[in-house]
Amino acid sequence: MITVWGRADSSNVQAVMWCLAELDLSVQRHDVGHRFGGTDAPDFIEMNPNRTVPVLRDGDGPALWETGAILRYLGARYGDEVFWPKDLDARTEVDRWAEWAKINVALAFTGPVFWRVVRTKAADRDWTAIRKAVETLEETLEIAEARLAHRSYLVGDALSLSDIQFGHVLYRYFDIAIERRNLPAIAAYFDRLTARPAYRDNVMVSYDALRSDQDVRAI
Repeated sequence: MITVWGRADSSNVQAVMWCLAELDLSVQRHDVGHRFGGTDAPDFIEMNPNRTVPVLRDGDGPALWETGAILRYLGARYGDEVFWPKDLDARTEVDRWAEWAKINVALAFTGPVFWRVVRTKAADRDWTAIRKAVETLEETLEIAEARLAHRSYLVGDALSLSDIQFGHVLYRYFDIAIERRNLPAIAAYFDRLTARPAYRDNVMVSYDALRSDQDVRAI
């Protein structure tokens, strides 16, 4: 049995849970982190001294942490040749787009945009900074826009690990109350993701518990 520690509305946990569902793997998840606490418990610190989620344990194996490392483990152990290729060149192509998405998209969205819009009180939101952060993010998204104009997924025409790292951010990007530029290829890509049950069940999850107040959608 695979066990995951982490709350359902953590974006990093969502990436892992989506991956597990796409690979058709059974999992038991425990709510840990944020309002649930638990990351300061001695047994959790023993698993992950960083006190962050997600943490994954596969059977009697070691506790794994860091989302990218967990995804690569799952891909290597359970993925097929498309999701996480055995061929080094093909795998590197998937891996570099996964790293690109993690470093250039997820990090540029989560703190600079999502936290400032959703996890900051309305009176304290700096919309000048938010708009600048969105502009910076979307300059990077133009790279994916150009790429997805000619393929269904980041690497070819089938879902791979790179899409897990990229796609899990897009639900919140399209859902929060910000002005977005027209990115038709990414919008079509997002539509393809939302048609996948594993994406809907594990990524399109309410984040209302993270809101600093209840008026974000009105802004």
